[in-house]
Amino acid sequence: MQPKSKHTAHKIALISTPWPLYNRPSIQLGTLKAYLRSIFPDLLVDAQHVYLKLAEAIGYQQYHEISKRTWLAETVYAALLYPERFQQIEKLFNRESGRKSVLRVTGLGNIAAIVKKISDEFINSRNWDDYLLTGFSVSLCQLTSALYFIKRIKEKAPKLIIVIGGSTFSGSTTGDFFKLFPEVDAVINGEGELPFSQLIAYLMKFPRLSDVAPITGLSTPENATDHEASVGFQQLTSLKTLPPPDYDDYFDLLRSLDPQNAFFPVLPVETSRGCWWRQSSASGKANPKMSGRAAGCAFCNLNLQWQGYRTKAPSQVLSEIDRLTDRHQTLSVSMVDNVLPRKTSTEVFTKLDGLKKDLRLFSEIRASTSWAELNLMGKAGMQEVQIGIEALATPLLRKLHKGTSAIQNLEIMKNCEALGIENISNLILYFPGSDERDVALTLQSIELALPYRPLKTVDFWLGRGSPVWCRPKAYGIRAVFNHPNWAVLFPQRIFQNLEFMLQAYRGDLGYQRKIWQPVRKKVATWHKFYTDLHAGPSRSPILTVRDGGDFLIIRQRRINTEPLNHRLTGTSRQIYLFCSQHRPLKKIRDRFPAFAEDKIVTFLKMMVTKKLMFEENDRYLSLAVPVNPWR
Repeated sequence: MQPKSKHTAHKIALISTPWPLYNRPSIQLGTLKAYLRSIFPDLLVDAQHVYLKLAEAIGYQQYHEISKRTWLAETVYAALLYPERFQQIEKLFNRESGRKSVLRVTGLGNIAAIVKKISDEFINSRNWDDYLLTGFSVSLCQLTSALYFIKRIKEKAPKLIIVIGGSTFSGSTTGDFFKLFPEVDAVINGEGELPFSQLIAYLMKFPRLSDVAPITGLSTPENATDHEASVGFQQLTSLKTLPPPDYDDYFDLLRSLDPQNAFFPVLPVETSRGCWWRQSSASGKANPKMSGRAAGCAFCNLNLQWQGYRTKAPSQVLSEIDRLTDRHQTLSVSMVDNVLPRKTSTEVFTKLDGLKKDLRLFSEIRASTSWAELNLMGKAGMQEVQIGIEALATPLLRKLHKGTSAIQNLEIMKNCEALGIENISNLILYFPGSDERDVALTLQSIELALPYRPLKTVDFWLGRGSPVWCRPKAYGIRAVFNHPNWAVLFPQRIFQNLEFMLQAYRGDLGYQRKIWQPVRKKVATWHKFYTDLHAGPSRSPILTVRDGGDFLIIRQRRINTEPLNHRLTGTSRQIYLFCSQHRPLKKIRDRFPAFAEDKIVTFLKMMVTKKLMFEENDRYLSLAVPVNPWR
């Protein structure tokens, strides 16, 4: 950590350009601003959430539609950066927006005109020569927008030092990058707090970047090589030194908008950085064949900007959420961790429950999260989760290196249904190396998962730095290259000399698209089934169980006909309740030794046939959702 500066009257700008979610401040800007202010009390930090003003201008719904799709988001500013490529870019915009989309009706030209007006108004509203430097946070969907702002600001202030960072630029930064984008003076490799604060400390004494000594984690034209950056990583050893994020700039901007456009934002918080699953994989604990860069979930490249896994203490998390919700008088909180801590999450949610605030929490969680943990989250205010499900076939889950099984996925889907926690998880299609058996098992699982909130299908995309990208041959991939859409957005000299985060490949994609079509259709049927049964006056779970002590009643709701009811008594009732958590057949036999094994197996098979239980590798899960889950 740098010593506190004695200098005064220094000012920097931190900028987040479109297209992040408009209804929440940037945690990257908020965290970095708070950290810098803790080190340099006299430093003026101007954190600008440019995307919020733009969202108001084009309409929140239209902004949201654009921000959901990477290629849509990148087309808008690409059209402003390279107007000579407008016709090509417009074709991509139209293809991605869909024939009936309101975006298609509005048109790229009209949207780009509004975007240019709002962006240029912001750029022209400041004297950029007053700033010591300007930093840009660039993550998903922000590449072309950041480059547009950088280019225009540099035209107004040629001597202004511009630094960029964020997940888009984690990994190597070659000398070619600085040749292609000479407006950029430095790139942060990985986490930003330490290298950025060290750069500021130097610039306070030596205003010219050429006078700054080499900084670990900071790439410049002078130290970027032709092949890979040798600047390394530099990150905090502990998150304990981080103050709560400073979101004041975002809320000041929100209050300045037209009152009819007011809303209650979501507050992003982090309880950890990195991924413990990636870390355990790298150490060989989860899979000795996986090591180094090829560790973690096979498709994931979300943790390139961090090394290892670090967590905040539960008391620190509690203090931040309590302070932020009080200060900004909003109760929606998004926990932005890639994976919640294993050891401290129970304490975190226990403490949050103790706040006695009616929080609305969102988090990404693993499918191995237990009923007890999920129940505790629900009590603390967890109302929406994205579970790392990704697949409903265990062989495919192994290929994805998830460390979980289909029966675990169905169990947590059932538990979310029981606790009223909205599950917005994904089902990955077209994963390279998946086969017809994976598809068949997925279809079987979906048939039994119909009573639960449907998953959303997402097409596999190849991310630079992911295990698949690092070991393509292991997944049947013959060649890896920049996604061809980048050639639409950028001139050839950039496309051919810059390695983008979103990649493409040659392999078995045609085969994958063919075999996964039945799953896509089945999921569409699943969505309709679930929606139709929740459209009427009864919004209760589709498959429920009520326990009567000596008997239980299972109710299966159906479309356009009366529900099916099943009554279980005696040992049958006990077995069904025992399998509320998935159980191996051996444990079921051991638990009920007086019940003959052949009768147990016959009963279990009957329950599976009636779609009341799920079976996988002699493990059984009761599928009915308890009407009173807290009993």
